[in-house]
Amino acid sequence: MRIASVAMTSALLAATGAAHGAQCVDAKSAKAGFVLEKPGIRSEFRPVAGGMVSVANTYESQSPQTQYFYGGLIEVFRDSDTGHLAMIPLGDLKKLFPLKPGAKSTTQFVELSPKKQPKGTKTLELVVKGKETFSLGDCKYNVLAVKETIKNQAGETLDTFTALYAPDLGASLARRYDEGTGSESVVGYETIRPLAQ
Repeated sequence: MRIASVAMTSALLAATGAAHGAQCVDAKSAKAGFVLEKPGIRSEFRPVAGGMVSVANTYESQSPQTQYFYGGLIEVFRDSDTGHLAMIPLGDLKKLFPLKPGAKSTTQFVELSPKKQPKGTKTLELVVKGKETFSLGDCKYNVLAVKETIKNQAGETLDTFTALYAPDLGASLARRYDEGTGSESVVGYETIRPLAQ
């Protein structure tokens, strides 16, 4: 009787593990879309035409926002109740992908907004620093640590962070700020699931 009980418990645990493992989105299932969440934000990722990824963000305390990222990494458009913004690259973003450790690139772009004329170009510098692993719940993903630096036309840094980018998903799972300092912090999603659920 005890052997039957142990066998049944093992079978249940195996079934539970398989069902739980099915929640992890992989490269194949990511093509159908997926949801990343953390407290206060839910983001639906959907691959769309031209190498773009559409991200529909729902916030707990703000109006919804839609973003488009080339390759799931480089933001090219943002739309919300507070305004619209397009980041038009002045180079071929296709040449940047697939990303490889050690790769470096510089891309100029112009920000366009309906109510504000551009005052010059900006520059996006990407440096692929290496490979890491990032966990979303029980799901582990291989990510590339991609340092992104945005500068204005005068060369002044406007923003810098390291994106933890999962190529298999076509998404940045987290951002690391103030890297290498006592103020270093990681802001990222905590869970992942297929879009259909």
